[in-house]
Amino acid sequence: MKTPQGLQALIDDGVIDAVVRPLKSGKEAAVYVVRSGDEVRCAKVYKDMAQRSFQQRVQYQEGRKVRGSREARAIGKASKYGRKQQETAWKNTEVDALYQLRAAGVRVPEPFGYVHGVLVMELVTDADGFSAPRLGEVALDADQARDYHRALVREVVRMLCCGLIHGDLSPYNVLVDAQGPVVIDFPQVVSAAGNNAARTMLLRDVNNLTAYLGRAAPELLDTWYGEEMWALFEAGALAPDTVLTGRFTPEAGTVDVDGVRDAIEDARQEALIRQQGREAADADD
Repeated sequence: MKTPQGLQALIDDGVIDAVVRPLKSGKEAAVYVVRSGDEVRCAKVYKDMAQRSFQQRVQYQEGRKVRGSREARAIGKASKYGRKQQETAWKNTEVDALYQLRAAGVRVPEPFGYVHGVLVMELVTDADGFSAPRLGEVALDADQARDYHRALVREVVRMLCCGLIHGDLSPYNVLVDAQGPVVIDFPQVVSAAGNNAARTMLLRDVNNLTAYLGRAAPELLDTWYGEEMWALFEAGALAPDTVLTGRFTPEAGTVDVDGVRDAIEDARQEALIRQQGREAADADD
């Protein structure tokens, strides 16, 4: 196929040898299957800021560290240089998160480098060697749903122990390979300690997964893993191997449980609408 704009520089530098085919394209980035020596990998080409429309980006960026004081001042002033640095920081966030989470044992694609603004990483495949499907595309029985829910709750705990929250976790940001779920797409990752909306985003992430997997295993809908892990995190008592029960009893008068559930369900519906928009964009591409 014709080499897409953005990948020719990687071929020229010997980072990859050829572009095999497109994998997916959305509003944030286009992903291609590429060949590097004997390995088949994927390359994520981020789209320019003018082409991107991720909503509420400011909310996600709260609490993120900027690498230099000059860059921080420019971003704060929203100058042209600052907007460019903000876009660079947005892309770097996913790269940094992948390396950090991979080192912590979270099941994410292995990163192989970030060159000329392109993220080269592992191509996640199914048992037959084909590109792995998204969780939302897989038919599950009750036992599989319980197993995947257990695995994904553990991945969320490991991320939280790294101080990170995915921020946009859903059945469409999880791939399923031969060993189970693999979490993908981290440009909007949230600082657990530095973002005022961190708790809300964590609960939404967990609820999105629970609501979907609860279709096959309805008893999951009565669990409160997000609330439980956040309470432990705030108390400094959460570890990667902490045993969770899924039960949570808020202190009297401190939490409007029904209101929280309603708010999270509203967020889940918004995420579903956003995903439908992404799929429509993919179809147009």
